[in-house]
Order: sequence, then structure tokens, then C-alpha cells
Amino acid sequence: MSAPVPVEVGRRDARVALQRLEASVARVIHGKPEVVRLALCALAARGHLLIEDVPGVGKTTLARALARSIGGAFRRIQFTSDLLPSDILGVSVWQPDPHNGGRFEFKPGPIFANVVLADEINRTTPRTQSSLLEAMSEGRVSLDNKTYALEQPFLVIATQNPLEHFGTYPLPESQMDRFLLRIRMGYPDPASERRVVTTLGDHDPVEELEPAVAPADVEAIQRAAAQVRVDEALVDYAAKVVAETRRSPFLALGVSTRGFQAWYRAAQARALTLGREYCVPDDLKDLALPSLAHRVVIGGGGGEALGRSREEAERVIADLLERVPVPA
Repeated sequence: MSAPVPVEVGRRDARVALQRLEASVARVIHGKPEVVRLALCALAARGHLLIEDVPGVGKTTLARALARSIGGAFRRIQFTSDLLPSDILGVSVWQPDPHNGGRFEFKPGPIFANVVLADEINRTTPRTQSSLLEAMSEGRVSLDNKTYALEQPFLVIATQNPLEHFGTYPLPESQMDRFLLRIRMGYPDPASERRVVTTLGDHDPVEELEPAVAPADVEAIQRAAAQVRVDEALVDYAAKVVAETRRSPFLALGVSTRGFQAWYRAAQARALTLGREYCVPDDLKDLALPSLAHRVVIGGGGGEALGRSREEAERVIADLLERVPVPA
């Protein structure tokens, strides 16, 4: 793989850089332009992505293609029931020294990468799941009274199979709240699927990708996304939707302040990926379900939580969007 091509990224140039990234990833993720764009939204908004879908639809390929396209390091962690936090974060190893007795040396785990694929994250225990919280929220790891900063940009792409429940540990609300977006990949359209089947051959198309931008350029893109203008009327609209989730008789748990902030940041990123320096109502409306539905808990009588259902949560959020007037 050749060295990353540097890109001078200002507020306007960030849109060009995002177009280069989108075109690069789309070379191997066929027929899924919206999925690619949502992944770029998570990256641009300094968030993380949860993909819930059946095996074999390209989740790992998406993560690898994104890492190659930004010229960053990629690590894949297969989550299993016997996985330990140290298998993710790293461990301190005693290194003997004949002169001073020795010392502990930190050996970084696979979390120290630019793009981390947490494959089947719900197959590991809550203890191991929780080891990701600090890394995902603050971009750092604390071990043995020391703190280690993660290299930026840093993106976790986690996967779950929604059809399997045996031997799984559902992610708690605090963990779900760390994901900026939850999406589905879905099957490609027939023409794209035929193209994948007939052109894959004996080579890996991801290995042929060249970096579209450098990791440092991604940080500039993230700064540009944070500067996208959001009118006060749109902020008021989003606040009303969030407030409605907290009052809804169908929800035992509404959207948190972190969730509100994530929705706001995702809308800014979407506007930038579409070539705008300002948000419009569709940026919020189109990202409401992937930004909010995984942050609420379906409730029953008396507000008692009865469990989470993706379809039911999305239906409730969609109904709230229909009831709250969109600003002109």
C-alpha cells in the first residue's frame, strides 16, 4: 500500500475529501451508497457505528475499506464468551532487567487502532463489553493507574446478528448510548450482487484500495463537520422531538442529553457529506431513526421497562416525528 496522499482540508475542501472517501469505499461496497454515507457520518462526527444485520452482507468489508481509505490502522476483534478486557485493551508485562531489577511494560491491545471492528459484540460478557466504554467516550484507556491516549481518528464499528439470541449478552443502555448511529447493511440489489459474485474472483478488492486521505486529514474533516451551521429553529425542533420521547407513554426511557447531542452532530456530518455548510430539516429527520431508536427503551404500564424491540422503537420515533411540526 502506498503512502497516504495528503489533502489540504479547509471547510470547503473537507467536502472534496469526503467525496474522495465515499468514492473509495464505494469501490468495494456496491449498491449501498446510503450505508457508506452513514459510515462517513459516524467518522466525521467523531462517533461510532453499530451495524445490526445477518452475516455475509459486507460489515467487515465496510470497516476494512474505510480503514484503507483513510490510510489508518485496522484491527478486528472477534468477541466471544471467554474474551477478557485485557484481550482488548492490552496488558502490562514484567520485563526483567539485570541492572535495576526490571519494570512493567505496557503491551497495547487491538483497541489501539484507527478503525476497530468489534465483531459480534453481544457474544461477550458485560464485563468485557464495559471495557470499551472509556475508549469510545473519551478516546483513551486507563490501566494500572496510567492513561494511554488512543491514536486519532478513532472509530469503533460493532456488529450484531439480530436473529441469534442464544449465547448472547444484550448491550446495556449505557453501552448502546455510546454508538452515534445504528444501521442495517441489507442485501444489495440484484445487479450489485451479481457484480460482487462475478468479479470477486481469487483476489481481495479491499487490498487494492489506496488511501484517499490521510488520518490527519480526517481530523480536519471532523473539525469542519463541527462548524456546520444549525439554525436555532432546527435546534428547537430537535429539542421538542427529544422531549416527546421522554413523555411518551410507550417508552420507559427517552433520549438522553448525550443522545440529543449525538443526533445534532450526526446531522452536521450528514450536511457536510452532502456538500453543504448548513443543516436542513431533512438532515435531522433522515437521521432520527439511526440516531435515536437504539437509545430508547420500550415500556409498558406504569412506565415499567418490558424490553427493547428495534421495530417498535423505530415505530414510536417515527410517530413522534410525524406529530412534531417541522420548521419552515
